[in-house]
Amino acid sequence: MLTYPDARSVVRALAPDEPVILNRPHAATRAARFFVEKFPGKSLYAVKANPSPELLRVLWNAGVTHYDVASIAEVRLVRGILPEAVLCFMHPIKAPSAIREAYRVHGVKTFSLDSVEELEKIVAACTDDAGEAATDLRLCVRLRVSSEFSELSLASKFGCDLTEGPLLLQQARQHADWLGVCFHVGSQAMSPFAYVQALDRTRAAIAEASVVIDMIDVGGGFPSVYPGLEPPPLEDYFTIIHQHFYALPIAYNAELWCEPGRALCAEYSSLVVKVEKRRGEELYINDGAYGALFDAAHVDWKFPVRALEDDLIKPEAEFAFYGPTCDDADYMPGPFALPEDIQAGDYIEIGMLGAYGAAMKTDFNGFGATQSLIVEDEPMASLYDGSRARKVSDNVVSLR
Repeated sequence: MLTYPDARSVVRALAPDEPVILNRPHAATRAARFFVEKFPGKSLYAVKANPSPELLRVLWNAGVTHYDVASIAEVRLVRGILPEAVLCFMHPIKAPSAIREAYRVHGVKTFSLDSVEELEKIVAACTDDAGEAATDLRLCVRLRVSSEFSELSLASKFGCDLTEGPLLLQQARQHADWLGVCFHVGSQAMSPFAYVQALDRTRAAIAEASVVIDMIDVGGGFPSVYPGLEPPPLEDYFTIIHQHFYALPIAYNAELWCEPGRALCAEYSSLVVKVEKRRGEELYINDGAYGALFDAAHVDWKFPVRALEDDLIKPEAEFAFYGPTCDDADYMPGPFALPEDIQAGDYIEIGMLGAYGAAMKTDFNGFGATQSLIVEDEPMASLYDGSRARKVSDNVVSLR
């Protein structure tokens, strides 16, 4: 993969007519080392956020050894790239054939579930041809918790209620060599208190179940930084999770896990797009809702932007984007602040697209072709480059 100093040098060298993804391996390495060294437990990369083979290798080389896979395709992908990685099948609803292949072919032992039906499915799929049940299963019961502190909710689709959790824990314990509790507070949690609520619910479920718990998985939700979304320091999240973890009624040697996705890969990529047309305060660009900018269109996500032309000197104005397809839904309202004299033929860099951007691209309407390059400059925003002063968040709740 070719390497350039920054986005402007890419534009000067290539004047590309198609979008260009700019990858920053050094940024992903830095984020991975941050979690490996500072989170008080084990960090599993949530592969769905960005399944790029290059990124998976970067994270592995930075010390991330466990991977949260959510489909048999992700199992195959990661196992093929990282044969020594520990894979954890954390989707709570899986096809029997996917469970069977993951367990028998790829050595997956850890599975999440949120119902008796899923427990029975896992046990049956992992029973051998002679009828012998598996004795090495690591089962994680997923609880439903609040997403009120997160920008994107994950509270409605998965997770058992607190009224169902204790019995499911008791039933799973009978089949598990190693039993865990997991949850997900939602994507881009803007307060560490999100984990306090979730761990309080976890405490209630464990106490009522009265079973030995070997692992607590606090899931994802760790934020990155975007325009208008400036989270507290991640150390604050780690501190409060650590405090509440040790207050749980769990085994003395229980493990603490997390599943960062966005926080590990958001800074990995940005996107260079070309303005094809300007209509008032609307810019027609060559990527959009069916490409790397899905979130900008469908959940009104605000990404940082900057113009890449040296001669754009007028004050900034607010713009909306249209993508390249023939669909009116290919629209990103923004607003995106750019020089008011931007016009057709100019280039824009859109930052912080390493999480979900590249993963959700399609070829709808014949668009979607992109080139990927490496750049050496810093991402447009960062939680890890030392530019944000460490401080104690007002949201940190102490047990003392």
